[in-house]
Amino acid sequence: MQQYQAAMLLLQQGKCDKALAAFEKLLPAAPAELQERCKMYISTCQRQLDQHKLTFLTPEEHYDYAVSQLNTGYYEEAREQFNLILAKHPQADYAYYGLALLDAMTVRTQECLKNLAQAIELNPKNRLQARVDNDFQSMADDPRFTELLYPEVP
Repeated sequence: MQQYQAAMLLLQQGKCDKALAAFEKLLPAAPAELQERCKMYISTCQRQLDQHKLTFLTPEEHYDYAVSQLNTGYYEEAREQFNLILAKHPQADYAYYGLALLDAMTVRTQECLKNLAQAIELNPKNRLQARVDNDFQSMADDPRFTELLYPEVP
């Protein structure tokens, strides 16, 4: 149990490389109730270490990675990647669109509407894409969403 606590402390301190080694060393001898947790933390450490190794040639390539994280259920990682794109490329409409999708999937209605509105403002084609995108299914009954996708013509 002390080894597990020491590994957890390393992870909490952000020392993923050392935490990874500690969890891997602990795994074979860990009691059954800790083995699944160790495996989960090993995976977490590996993702954190891999994240720091990532380099992208284009913002679009970075977007593809963020979408892959979204599609595999790593929602916080996807959110972080979309935000990193926007930090470097504030006019990247596709990153706002990706955030809107993520927000719809995680039932963050206000954020979804805000990000989708920004994506549409930067590129009106996003309105057409959102109309047919099944990932916005959770937003379909919201009148604000409908108004955003089908604005009245003055």
